[in-house]
Amino acid sequence: MKLNQAILFVITVLIFQQSYAQKAKEWNGKQCAVVLTYDDALNVHLDNVIPCLDSAGIKGTFYIVGESPALNKRIAEWRLAAKHGHELGNHTLTHPCDACKPGRSWVTPEKDLSKYSVDRAIKEIRVNNTLLKAIDGKTERTFAFPCGDTKIDTVNFYDAVKHEFAGARGVKSDLKSLNQVDLNDINCYGMNGQSGDYMIDLVNKAMKSHTLLVFLFHGVGGEHSINVSREAHSQLIHYLKQHKNEIWVAPMVEVAKYIKKNQSHKK
Repeated sequence: MKLNQAILFVITVLIFQQSYAQKAKEWNGKQCAVVLTYDDALNVHLDNVIPCLDSAGIKGTFYIVGESPALNKRIAEWRLAAKHGHELGNHTLTHPCDACKPGRSWVTPEKDLSKYSVDRAIKEIRVNNTLLKAIDGKTERTFAFPCGDTKIDTVNFYDAVKHEFAGARGVKSDLKSLNQVDLNDINCYGMNGQSGDYMIDLVNKAMKSHTLLVFLFHGVGGEHSINVSREAHSQLIHYLKQHKNEIWVAPMVEVAKYIKKNQSHKK
């Protein structure tokens, strides 16, 4: 009896170890996946962020607002960024947000999502897709909900266009395993004043839990009220570069497509 129990214990341990080993490498052969996202198409993204990412050989996702002055005046630079492997994601044409929610006094009447029709929201998303395609020539990209707002009244406006995107990033913070990720509302961690050590700690948690970690940045070294320092951002990027053998860092569109393929494969 004791011998049978010992054999059963050994088999259980071996199965656990095999399962753990598979889970530890399920992110494209790495322990976890990290996606760096930057919202609103700011000048600092071109001036501070992209040179930092390029120097480390890392690619990010830039969620573009079509009416952004930094897009209009610097289209050639955004086109070059896309050519070098960065994703230009869709953050809508005008960045409308629901002014009815707490802390939204800054939302102007013409950009109040609660006053939009669903048809208008959909059309502005599609117009922005056309604009981005004219810049980078690509037909695959991801979406990010402005302010994390997903609904007009009770209607999720993204439902009508979700087949046109590889996935959509929300604003809720969590680390999810590959099979837990909701591609229609991908979790992320918004950064505002956090230190490099804080961000690196999040990366370490993702590595230990074998999960997806998405960073959401606005300003990096200024230009936006939601901001992190260039030094803290650089510290994070250097850490990711140093651990490239354990961490898969890629644009959201690549990670979303990988998740969809592997979630479908396991169903």
